[in-house]
Amino acid sequence: MEESKPCNASRVIRSSRVFPNDFNNHNTLFGGRLLSDMDQVASISAAKHSRRECVTASVDTVEFLTPIRPEEAVTFESFVVWTGTSSMEVFIKVHAENMRTGESKIAAISYFTFIALDSAGQPTKIPQVYPETIEERYLYEKSKQRTNYRNDKRVFNKETVSYLRKNHSWMA
Repeated sequence: MEESKPCNASRVIRSSRVFPNDFNNHNTLFGGRLLSDMDQVASISAAKHSRRECVTASVDTVEFLTPIRPEEAVTFESFVVWTGTSSMEVFIKVHAENMRTGESKIAAISYFTFIALDSAGQPTKIPQVYPETIEERYLYEKSKQRTNYRNDKRVFNKETVSYLRKNHSWMA
């Protein structure tokens, strides 16, 4: 196995049109549709980096920065920005481009965490990642803060679940 790989080795870029059934009653792209597409491109980045089967472990806060409208095409860009032993943090940036004017904007960003699996479905060691560009270095250097945030969130969520009823609320 390679010791390390550049962020760029896992970069995925995919563009698509949005169609009428992709829009909500506000005539903007459904958030769930965008999340599904983000998960798909991020999973490809994770697999390119690890050369393993990968599963989504978590999705950090998705920032919907600006609505995506019918006249826009969407481009997804993803790449691995941080690695643990078997986990990878994948950054996803969503661009929206007005097909009439050519105006482009960043419509959403997020970080997804994936776990690489071996043939038995168990977490497996992966190569480390290293940044090369200014953007990659910034994202890489901020990974410790995001990791701390995720760990705090995991503890909070575990505590929250301990207070939740185990049976369905509609059952007596």
